[in-house]
Amino acid sequence: MNTDFLRAIEQVSAEKGVPAETILSAIENALVAAYRRNFGGQNQRIAVRLDRQTGEVRVYTDKHVVAEVRDPRTEVSIGDAMRVDPSANLGRTAEIEITPPNFGRIAAQTAKQVVLQRLREVEHDQLYAALVEREGDLVTGQVSRIEGKHVFVALEKVEALLPPVEQIPSESYRPNQRLRVYVVEVSRTPKGPQVIVSRTHRNLVRRLFELEVPEVFSGVVEMKAIAREPGSRTKVAVYARQEGVDPVGSCVGPRHVRIDSVKRELNGEQIDVIQWHPDPAAFVANALGPAKVLQVELSDADKTATVIVPDAQLSLAIGRGGQNARLAAKLTGWRIDIKPASWRGLGQPPAQAGAARVASSVGGGE
Repeated sequence: MNTDFLRAIEQVSAEKGVPAETILSAIENALVAAYRRNFGGQNQRIAVRLDRQTGEVRVYTDKHVVAEVRDPRTEVSIGDAMRVDPSANLGRTAEIEITPPNFGRIAAQTAKQVVLQRLREVEHDQLYAALVEREGDLVTGQVSRIEGKHVFVALEKVEALLPPVEQIPSESYRPNQRLRVYVVEVSRTPKGPQVIVSRTHRNLVRRLFELEVPEVFSGVVEMKAIAREPGSRTKVAVYARQEGVDPVGSCVGPRHVRIDSVKRELNGEQIDVIQWHPDPAAFVANALGPAKVLQVELSDADKTATVIVPDAQLSLAIGRGGQNARLAAKLTGWRIDIKPASWRGLGQPPAQAGAARVASSVGGGE
């Protein structure tokens, strides 16, 4: 090693923001391992010192100071010890240089490997720090490759994984396809940061609405709850924090332009936007839209909502395969038991006041 190598380390330090002393200390530690690997000394204390001015590398070990040397690997004569350390005494230890003749070549190779490894680690750390800030964000990427059921998405500086569990079952993916995905997790691995992205996460819907609806992005309209069956249907409960703002209308947009943009990103997934209500009974009624609700009775003991709907609306309230009721239950957090009006011999009274405001991306009414 020489001064040119030291100058190179200083340059790398400045460019990558890594203290030069950190790199040099890492080189010294690696050289200790290299010495043990090539020259033994497993049971000895080995120290390697790299001169910060000249680049010269020296190896040292502790030896017992004795009057007569029997094992030169572990012992040193009092005369030799005092030439190194004038305060050396019999029976104590002294630090003696043991640099092998050809250690300079090993030192140069080892130092190069350490620097390259350290640079990789720094780049991984910097990339991880940048990516971990994107957890929970919406990002745009391009499908780079497909291996079995695993889809890899090229982002700006890394290739993210879209695993099968995060894929929408009804979607198919192809190389070079543009995708908006939700960053679920960023983790460290020996090969660098690993990014897991999702197309099924409910917050993907939230981020898409933030992108398309200024009122949601600014916080004027709050998305209180989201229930989703990816690729099929989503219900979103919204609330206006500012008086005079229509939260449902803001999300739907004029001529459905805003909600249609979200739907296009989700390949036509049906989206129902309903108004959140502080009264749980009204919220449950809203969540079952576009079905009309006649009455809601709540049981706090088992958090069950018994909902009465017109007989003709029963199948609409339940939904195909129970989907509408299932999503409404997820959205509200209440177990929903839907009954027809004839179950109690009820007539057809008007819907509960304030509980039937529903908007649907597929034509549900206000």
